Amino acid sequence: MSKIKFKNGDKVRVIAGDHKGTEGEIVTLIREKNKAIVSGVNVVKRHTKPNAQNPQGGIIEKEAPIAISNLSLLTAEGQTTRIGYRMEDGKKVRVSRKTNEAI
Repeated sequence: MSKIKFKNGDKVRVIAGDHKGTEGEIVTLIREKNKAIVSGVNVVKRHTKPNAQNPQGGIIEKEAPIAISNLSLLTAEGQTTRIGYRMEDGKKVRVSRKTNEAI
């Protein structure tokens, strides 16, 4: 299992798969499965029975997890970049490999 360099709230672009090219923000990371839930990406329809939260039941749309390997971080300029690490003032900071700026 590889190290996940993404964090919740990161802006990412999908670089492979059915949703290639779409962008969104990471809502949840599922570290044990190397997957992430990205807002507006990989939306699926689920048929639900009536329950306490949804007394009506019916068809709801929700985001399904997508593999971390299919995601790339977006910089402030909107470019995709890989993530590295560097020590600054005794702290470990994430760094954009493309622009060499702290994230």
